[in-house]
Amino acid sequence: MKITKLICSKGRTGFFFDDQRAIKGGAKADGSAYIGAPVTDGFTAVRQAGESISVMLVLEDGQVAYGDCAAVQYSGAGGRDPLFLAADFIPVIEKEVAPVFVGKEISSFRQMCEELEAIQVDGSRLHTAIRYGVSQAILDAVAKSQKKMMCEVIADEYGLKPEYRQIPIFTQSGDSRYDNSDKMIMKGADVLPHALINNVDTKLGKNGEILEEYVKWLAGRIQQLRHTEDYNPVLHIDVYGTMGMAFGVNNYEAMADYLARLEEAAKPFKLRIEGPMDAEEREAQMKALAALTALVDEREINVEIVADEWCNTLEDIKYFADNKAGHMVQIKTPDLGGINNIAEAVIYCKEKGIGAYQGGTCNETDRSAQVCVNVAMATQPDQILAKPGMGVDEGYMIVYNEMQRILACMEAKNA
Repeated sequence: MKITKLICSKGRTGFFFDDQRAIKGGAKADGSAYIGAPVTDGFTAVRQAGESISVMLVLEDGQVAYGDCAAVQYSGAGGRDPLFLAADFIPVIEKEVAPVFVGKEISSFRQMCEELEAIQVDGSRLHTAIRYGVSQAILDAVAKSQKKMMCEVIADEYGLKPEYRQIPIFTQSGDSRYDNSDKMIMKGADVLPHALINNVDTKLGKNGEILEEYVKWLAGRIQQLRHTEDYNPVLHIDVYGTMGMAFGVNNYEAMADYLARLEEAAKPFKLRIEGPMDAEEREAQMKALAALTALVDEREINVEIVADEWCNTLEDIKYFADNKAGHMVQIKTPDLGGINNIAEAVIYCKEKGIGAYQGGTCNETDRSAQVCVNVAMATQPDQILAKPGMGVDEGYMIVYNEMQRILACMEAKNA
């Protein structure tokens, strides 16, 4: 079956683009907006509306396969590609991508993704968001041509024999870390609450006291609201490098002391801390995370460290996993470009014995979230992010429901 046409449409995402450097530098929240001047290239405000591009591949039998191009909330930070605006990149897709695939016979997902990844403009690969969305459309096209589910295509092409099961879903609160935590608990989220701890003075505390009090509150709130005693979610908190800002990027002893305090505050629940420091460079970040992880293990502190910043591409993920830079690695899906890289990243982490967190961003779309669930069901990471948005209900619904559809269909096939 051939692809006869490529169509693009501009879209909105489930959240916003935020200038992380400006926020870390003191830009103040004002309602849902931020007050202050942006500092990252391309931004016209510290917070601006997220944008996406739907890429639709029309097949010769009239079916339409599609995926959504989207970039992370904190675009342009931590070594990532620049701000992704639809008006800038629809012409790139129409000029550079369409000629490669229109008129082409649909082959394998992996082969077509390799062709996508090989496209270069002025000596550089396509923006990660373009590769992300187009590869979703490719997966959908292959699945439609083979009359399979997308997860089955991934499993077949990577030689996987998954035991299809529900994957723990990680929900994120945004700044509404109290009200949204209640929603998560009532819905029975497996991992929570993210909490968006991205400022020392207002969210972590100069000695970590603000976050410590929040973790104590959260542990108590779960025990107060849970419907059954066996509901024991993992507490996973992203601190956006603020621990390093408060205690010193390379002051591992002080950070380990603080993690021990948080371990106590979280009891009886398991705790993960994502992005404890930001060393502002890939190798330095890997070394810092590896040193802190080793110290936490040596001191038998029951807190898992999660790598995020500067661990963006498939190559980065392999580098961090090889060096045990964290107990778990976030596979931040839009940052990897083609979704073939997501599958390979999960498989690699599992082979290396490091936790695989198939994440992403609040700044995605319903479509990208659904396709990511299919990748996850085939590769079986340790947890998957509920996305898009920061409202809990919508992102959790999209990911949970897609997972349940797949499970129901697989059960019916095997009946």
